[in-house]
Amino acid sequence: MTALPEPIAALIAELRQLPGIGPRSAERLALHLVRSDEATVRRLAGGLVRAKEQIQLCPVCGALTAEVPCGLCADPRREASVVCLVERPTDILSLEKSGAYHGRYHVLGGKISPINGVEPEDLRIAELERRLAQEPIHEIIIALGTDVEGDATSFYLAQRLARAGLKITRIAHGLPAGSGLEFADDLTLSRALEGRREIP
Repeated sequence: MTALPEPIAALIAELRQLPGIGPRSAERLALHLVRSDEATVRRLAGGLVRAKEQIQLCPVCGALTAEVPCGLCADPRREASVVCLVERPTDILSLEKSGAYHGRYHVLGGKISPINGVEPEDLRIAELERRLAQEPIHEIIIALGTDVEGDATSFYLAQRLARAGLKITRIAHGLPAGSGLEFADDLTLSRALEGRREIP
């Protein structure tokens, strides 16, 4: 059996770095790409470069966006009094697909995890506190995963953000223990939002 030419082997190695792409998938994708016409490959390469150059984090909520502020923050139809707190920008995409939530968002940028060196100061909590002082927010929905770090971060936030006139809830039913929002289907997320409960 002949070895793969070096450019194909290098392409496979790069594709394997992508999440969810194993060795066989990477090889199939690489072979498909090298057999594709040049225009198709150039469009793909251009799309990758454009997305990397133009997509940034919204300075207000932390969502992925090509404009500032993002479309979610700029949309006057969204409920400004409710903010859903998520770990990553991609969690917003999962919640939006559920169609059950019509408020605003705030991306934390992680979860508190001393063992991994992530302290509260490393997260976008100060930015959220500034929003609480400037925006008419009456409820924060904490939508973090149900693992140990998610639980610890949720309780920390409930204590730190507690103030008169602010209700702090956490999504409840249907999320599997130890997993994140990206693994939940639309109906599960919709029910989790509807079944949120106040954090004592």
